[in-house]
Amino acid sequence: MTLNQGFGYAFGAVYVLVGLLGFTVTGDVEFAGTQGEELILFEVNPLHNIVHIAIGGLLIAGAAMGLRAARMTNGAVGAAYLLVGILGLFMVGEDWNYLALNQADNVLHFGTAVLALAIALWADRATVRA
Repeated sequence: MTLNQGFGYAFGAVYVLVGLLGFTVTGDVEFAGTQGEELILFEVNPLHNIVHIAIGGLLIAGAAMGLRAARMTNGAVGAAYLLVGILGLFMVGEDWNYLALNQADNVLHFGTAVLALAIALWADRATVRA
C-alpha cells in the first residue's frame, strides 16, 4: 500500500466515522441550519454529517482503486477543503453558513487540505513514474 492509499483509507475512515457520530448529536437540528450541535470542538448539522460521510467514502474509494486514483482523489479533496477553509472564514456567523461551520472546522479543513495536497503532490512520485 502506498502513502496516498494509506491516507485515503485512514482519513476516509475518520471522516465517515465523524459523519456517523455527528448524527448522534444532531437529532433536533435543522438539516442545513446555520447553527448546529457541537461534536467535540466542531459544530455540525445533518448536511455537514452527510458531507463528511461522502468525502470519507470518496477517499476510501480512491484508495481502493489504486495509486493513481488515490493521488487524484487526495488532490481533489485537498483542493476542495482548501476552498471550504477559505470560504469558512467568511461563513461563520452568516445566514448562508449552511454547514454550520465554526472556527475549529476551519482549522480542520485547512489542515486536511495541506496534508492531502502535500501527499497527493509529493508522495509516491517515483512509483507513479515507474
